[in-house]
Amino acid sequence: MSFISYLVNGLSLGSVYALIALGYTMVYGIAKMLNFAHGDVIMIGAYVALITMKQAGLPTWVAILISIIACTVLGVLMERVAYKPLRNATSSLAVLITAIGVSYLLQNVALLIFGANAQTFPSVIKWSGLSLADGKLNISGETIVTIVVCVVIMIALITFVQKTKPGQAMRAVSEDRGAAQLMGINVNATIALTFAIGSGLAAVAGVLLCSTYPSLTPYTGAMPGIKAFVAAVFGGIGSIPGAFIGGILLGVIEILGRAYVSSQLSDAIVFAVLIIVLLVKPTGILGKTVNEKV
Repeated sequence: MSFISYLVNGLSLGSVYALIALGYTMVYGIAKMLNFAHGDVIMIGAYVALITMKQAGLPTWVAILISIIACTVLGVLMERVAYKPLRNATSSLAVLITAIGVSYLLQNVALLIFGANAQTFPSVIKWSGLSLADGKLNISGETIVTIVVCVVIMIALITFVQKTKPGQAMRAVSEDRGAAQLMGINVNATIALTFAIGSGLAAVAGVLLCSTYPSLTPYTGAMPGIKAFVAAVFGGIGSIPGAFIGGILLGVIEILGRAYVSSQLSDAIVFAVLIIVLLVKPTGILGKTVNEKV
């Protein structure tokens, strides 16, 4: 029964990774850049939700909504100020360095405003969960809600990208930005929308992560952000189902590694998975090999 319990916890953690990885893979799939500040947007979203719940005394759903709006605006501002001027840069390294700089900027701003001490994050899930097998298996409400929310968001994203005009514009920009612009698609607005969606998802992930692991610091989003990037690569970066599968598998691998191998080596196991995947199948589980004309 303990294995099943570990598996359920792995699914819960993996769902958080999947939510974060969906933001990574959306931005990479459309804008062809890695937003390494994405993990810190998670932290900002959690702080906004915490302040609105504890200090402003607003209802939980209002706090989550404000957090989503704040992170959405932050994502658009990041794209407009930091990334848009470098969109036509000859080297992708410039964008990567800028993303790392934005990450450290957000962390240090949070340090100045909130301090380095950890703050307790209240759970936004009031449901106690389920007790199965005569009480031998307890599944928390946070675990069930996190998994359900992740699945619903993944389905909604796939539907949005495939069935709506903005989604079709995203696919066109992803395939050929120049041709999409010639066809009348507003590339700048499409990329900004992508950042907005990804950052909004980061807010949801931050609230769910801190509800399950109720400790919030300015560095809370750093390691989950990196692991979510690993999950996106694992599943095939640029693929929405791939990000979901990669996040789920990575969460299960981490929890099982922590339980049966070593809690101190669990992070090393996660990054070892990335190395193995890159060696065996560099495009990831659902990634496709793209031939580029030179």
